[in-house]
Order: sequence, then C-alpha cells, then structure tokens
Amino acid sequence: MAQSPHGDALKIDCVKCHTSESWKVNLKTISFDHNSTGFALNESHSKTDCVECHKTLVFNQASNQCASCHTDLHNATVGNDCARCHTPKSWVVTNIPELHEENGFPLVGSHKTLNCIECHKSETNLRFDRIGNECINCHRETFNNAQNPNHVTGNYSTNCIECHNPQLKEWTPSNFNHDFFPLTQGHNIGDCNQCHTTNNFTDASPDCVSCHQTTFNNTVNPKHADAAFDTDCKVCHTTNPGWKPATFDHNFFPLTKGHDVQNCNACHATTPNYATTPTDCVTCHQTDFNNTSNPNHLVNNFPTDCATCHTTNPGWTPSTFNHTFFPLTQGHNLPDCKTCHTTNNFTDASPDCVSCHQTTYNNTTNPNHVAAGFPTDCMACHTTNPGWTPATFDHTNFPLTLGHNIADCTQCHKNGNFTNTSPDCVSCHQTTYNNTTNPNHVAAGFPTDCMACHTTNPGWTPATFDHTNFPLTLGHNIADCTQCHKNGNFTNTSPDCVSCHQTDFNNTTNPNHLATGFSTDCMACHTTNPNWTPSTFNHDGQYFPIYSGKHQGEWTNCNECHTTPNNLSTFSCIICHEHSNQASLANDHNGVSGYTYVSSECYRCHPDGKG
Repeated sequence: MAQSPHGDALKIDCVKCHTSESWKVNLKTISFDHNSTGFALNESHSKTDCVECHKTLVFNQASNQCASCHTDLHNATVGNDCARCHTPKSWVVTNIPELHEENGFPLVGSHKTLNCIECHKSETNLRFDRIGNECINCHRETFNNAQNPNHVTGNYSTNCIECHNPQLKEWTPSNFNHDFFPLTQGHNIGDCNQCHTTNNFTDASPDCVSCHQTTFNNTVNPKHADAAFDTDCKVCHTTNPGWKPATFDHNFFPLTKGHDVQNCNACHATTPNYATTPTDCVTCHQTDFNNTSNPNHLVNNFPTDCATCHTTNPGWTPSTFNHTFFPLTQGHNLPDCKTCHTTNNFTDASPDCVSCHQTTYNNTTNPNHVAAGFPTDCMACHTTNPGWTPATFDHTNFPLTLGHNIADCTQCHKNGNFTNTSPDCVSCHQTTYNNTTNPNHVAAGFPTDCMACHTTNPGWTPATFDHTNFPLTLGHNIADCTQCHKNGNFTNTSPDCVSCHQTDFNNTTNPNHLATGFSTDCMACHTTNPNWTPSTFNHDGQYFPIYSGKHQGEWTNCNECHTTPNNLSTFSCIICHEHSNQASLANDHNGVSGYTYVSSECYRCHPDGKG
C-alpha cells in the first residue's frame, strides 16, 4: 500500500472510497461507513461532497461542530449548536414551542401565533438575543399607554398575567385580584371606572358611602339620613342588586312572629323616625288595648306591657296571665276567663270557692252540704279535679279505718246529718249488738262500746275481752265462750273451779277426790295445763309431814298408809310403823295418860310425826 494522503489515523482499504479507474470518489459506490466516525451522514449531509466539509485530505482534521461548516447567521445569540433548532433535512425550525418551554416562556394563546421577529427584533431579523421572560420586556409600551385604567398612575403590576389571560388574543376580558374588596353580585361590574371615577385605582376608598352617598341620602323607606342609620351599607345590606333583602340588627327589639313585618313603616310610622321610636308595646298597640273587651283591659286596669300576658304570635293567642295568687290547676284551668270573671271585672273577683260554686254547694245532697253545715271552702275536702272527686274529709275525731273506711257517707250519717252524728258504736251497731247470740251481748250485759272487745276489722273478728279477773291461760284459753258461760250467762258466772269441774272432781278415782275430801279448789293442786298434769298436793302443811321429817323416804304409795283405796281420810299408823308390835308399843307408852293402841290416837298425839 502506497503512503495514504489521509494521514495515519485513517487506516482503511482504498477501495472503500476509490476505484481502479480513478481516485475520484463516487458517492453511489462508496462503501465507507461514516457512522464509525461519530458523525452520521443523514439527509442533506448524505448528498454533500466530502470536500465541502473535509477541506484537506487529512479527514480527521475536520471538526464536527456546525459552525466549522455553517456560518452563524444568529451571531451566537442562540449558541453554536445548530441541532438545537435545525435538522439535517432542513433549516426550517419545527420545535419553537418546545424551545420556549425549555427557557421558561411557553408560547400559549396569542404568543403561539406571533412571528419570532415580533418579539426578537434586530437589524437582520436573525438575531435572537434573550429578552427575558417578564411581560414588561415586550409590553412596556402597552403598559405605559393604558388609560382605562391608567396602569402607571394606578401602580399596577407589570406582570400582565396577574390580570390578563395569556390564552386570549386580546387584553380583555381582564381579571384583577380584588380579594381585598371582593367583587360579588352587584359589585361585579365590567367597567372599573364605575367605582374608580377619577381614573385613580390606588386611593379609591373601600367605604360604602364613598360610592353610595347619593343613594343613602335619597332613601325614604326608611329615611336613612333622618334615622341616623350607619353609612356602612353592609350593616343591613348584602351586595345583591336592588339593596334587598336587607337585614337590620334589631336585637334590642327582636322582630319575632307578628313583629316580623317587611315594611319598617308599619312600626316606624310617623316621621318615619327610626332612632327614637319607643319600645313600649302600647306605642303601637294602644288602640288594640283600648278596644279589647274579653277581658276589658282598660276597665280592669291591665298593664299596657303586652308581653306580660302575650307572645308575639299573631292574633294575640295563646295568652298567659300570672295567676300565681290563684293557681289555675286542673278543673280551674279554663280557656275562657269569663267562666269565673262573669261581670267582666278582673280585679275584684273573689278567690273564695263559694263565689263560683254556691249553687253546686246548695244542690249537693250526698252529703247535703247545707244541712250538714259543711264549710263553704271547697278546698277543705276537694281538690281542683273536675267532678269534685276524689274528696277527702278530716275525720281525725273518728278515724275511718278498715271496716269504717266506706265510700258512702250516708251509711253512717243518716238523713243527711253530718254535724251531730254520735261517735258511740251502738248508734250504728245497736241491731248487731241486739242480735248477737254467741255470746248474747244483751243477756250478758256486755258494754255497748264495741271497741271494748272488737277492732274495726270487718266481720267483728278477731275479738278480745278483758278477762283479767279470770285469766284465760292454757287449758282455759278456749275460743267458745259458752263452754264456761252456760245458758248465755256472762255476768254472774262463778270463778270457782268446781262450778265448771264438779263432774271431773266427782269422777276422779286416782285419788278419789270426793271420798278423800279434797278441796274443790282445783288450783290447790293443779295449774291450767290441759289434762290436769302436773299436779301438786301440800300433804306436809295440811295433814301430816311425809315429804320431810322422819317419814321422808319411808313410803312409796299412798295405800301404804291409806289402807282404804277410795277413802284417803282413813289411815293406819300401826301397820307400817316400826312399832307395830302392840306389846312393845304399849311398853314404850307406859305411864302416858290416855294411851290407846289406835292409829287415830297416834295422830292425835303426834300430828307432826315427832316422838
């Protein structure tokens, strides 16, 4: 291989570019891959003769920078990289929007259709010096010349997008951040000069009266100037066109229900006067007060303060009256005052019951109040319940308990007599007393005071009797009085035991009370225990000591001494005595005057069992 004129860096076969016929390069037959150099030959570059870029035969001396081949018509205002805006296909720029977005100034709205030279002005029209992204950089002349409003004197922001929409092709409509004075409803007008009349947009007052003074002065319903209304329209009005609805802080006199009228003149009727209108009810309602007849407010000297009885409900109803001095409860709670105030006089109506209920009192028959002399103060017995029931009476002097607690007074108070009815039991129970047979109260002479034996339990049971003079204990505590009180005799029944127990006394054989001559006073030996046991007998004190002295423990059965079983009055000393030997006993009594060997003689000399 001959020495290459292309320098040492290019080491390729000559046939890649040349033919044997000539050193001239045929672009149609060249097989050199230009991509291997890092600079692809696309579009117009692929059709360009090599010498257009490679000025010498040493090809690697050619620069890959655009400016090495292409003259910078933009004078370095957009850099030296043609590929930022151009392609190998054409010099026409197709990515202008993207380029502006990269530089922070998107081309939107009217900016999108403008020719570049309208913003990038130069002598050659090819210089694209950076002019900044601020609106004022292009629109200063427009800003300075704006008159409606004057942006310079109004000290408006030079950032146009604060008021204007860049999407639109015109400066109108415009939007201004009026948050410090919100433009709502009636204030939302298109012409700023309606409020900013001097073309001064910085010193316009936010006070309502600065715009609405004339309206304030000319308003007659109500007349704002005379009423000394506040010139701050917002106190009563919103920004609704037409000034309504309007509200007024009427808290010092709340406008509720019937007072909630739409026309202020209904109350403020004279001047109209809104500042000194009295709050007294009678100021508006004097005629109503004077003409009211049910009840007649004027005659009855009712207070002129309507709120004492009425609310603000239309029609004056319902109304209330402080009737605390005479509470209107239950049957007294009537809707029509005239039921009680019959003469239309509401000041001197008597609180006495009889002033209203005299007829009822006179006509009542069960019980007859007049005949009984009942008090005319109904409250003594009745409540205010309709129908007069339930009724109570202070019956403390004769408590109505149990069987006496009856509903019909006439059961005790006969013939309508309620004042001198006797409290004696027999005044009501004489017939019962007379007809009682067990026991026969009349025959027995029982007291007619039922309470002596009975309670007020219905049926007369249980009954008790003061039997202290003859206590009814144990076997004597029997339910049937006739067991002791024979033939209905309750007054002279003997307390002697034998009057009831004679048969028991006569028939007793162990021991034979009759033969022995025992006392007929059962209590001498017995208690009131049923069956007569246990029983006790005082043999030592009454007859002969056998439970003490020498005879104690010397006997077991009575018949050891009382040899006749049915006759305990007979006894023998000599058959059981250790001296039963007659001769021995006679010897012992030698010299005793009148000694006889007979048991009765032993007892005569030795009544206490001693020698």
